[in-house]
Amino acid sequence: MNIPVIDPFNIAADPKMPFVAGAIDPLNVQQQFLQSIPQKLLKFNLCAIRVIRHKPGRRCLIEYDLEIENSDASSQVITLIGKVRAKGTDINSYKLQQSLSNAGFSGNSEDGISVPEPIAVVLEFQMWLQRKVPGEIATNLLAKPSGITLAKRIAEAAYKLHQANIPPKRRHTMADELLILHERLPIVAQLYPHLQKRLERVLEKCDRLGTATPEPQLLGIHRDFYPDQVIVDGSRLYLLDLDLYCQGNPSLDIGNFIGHITEQSLRTLGSPDALADSEAALEEHFVKLSGETTRAAVHSYTTLTLVRHIYISTQIAERRPFTEALLELCELL
Repeated sequence: MNIPVIDPFNIAADPKMPFVAGAIDPLNVQQQFLQSIPQKLLKFNLCAIRVIRHKPGRRCLIEYDLEIENSDASSQVITLIGKVRAKGTDINSYKLQQSLSNAGFSGNSEDGISVPEPIAVVLEFQMWLQRKVPGEIATNLLAKPSGITLAKRIAEAAYKLHQANIPPKRRHTMADELLILHERLPIVAQLYPHLQKRLERVLEKCDRLGTATPEPQLLGIHRDFYPDQVIVDGSRLYLLDLDLYCQGNPSLDIGNFIGHITEQSLRTLGSPDALADSEAALEEHFVKLSGETTRAAVHSYTTLTLVRHIYISTQIAERRPFTEALLELCELL
């Protein structure tokens, strides 16, 4: 089959995912898709395959362009994203996406808050498929004049997710959040011994903060909510990558989102306060929807997110120059 395959990562050589070679073989893909995807999409021609992300030994993302024949004999090209996981097909995330689609998050929901349409599971490739959605990630838009309005919409999207009442299969508490910091910050201290005492003091402050933060009723939360996880297509928002969906404190999602904005502002805009107006709009609108009692927890989880970014900065080459600046910021919070 004369179909272009773009694989800059050479995923077929990943020893932990030997099955993935079939997921970029056009003939094999065509056969598996015919067996797996819904009847409404069965009249298709495979046009292109692109590997767009690869974490060796763990997972990868593959895009498939399909030309679909419509009932009126016209055609259209759509793109499906295949999410592959080395440790086994993530059936739970596929079912969650289905449940959310059926609970008011479909692509034509009246409030304009959606998740990408789940399409099928392809067990042969340890993959599930969703339709690629149009738009731009919120990361690129929050610094624009419409950033405050967008921040309020994002608060509405998070609140809607928290109220969706889809039972999670996992739980994440403040104790779990603090455990992550207790595991990660000592690694930073090993890399930068001259920062050890300061890191220990920050960690002690996090423990006090966690103890003082009330745990409300736990709800279904995203748990990895930050600007790259929101696609903006005009007035419609799409929530992405709900792989970590769990039972937790709803304020975690907002604090995590604000913490990511602050970190990115420090790194790319020269000041942690560069997008303070958008951060405040996000917090205020979420508190308006969820109640004033959530504000303290939003602040706590914002701080814990920034502290976690101290470690993250050491793991990404272009972020390492900002490790000490992040530590200084966390010392001031």
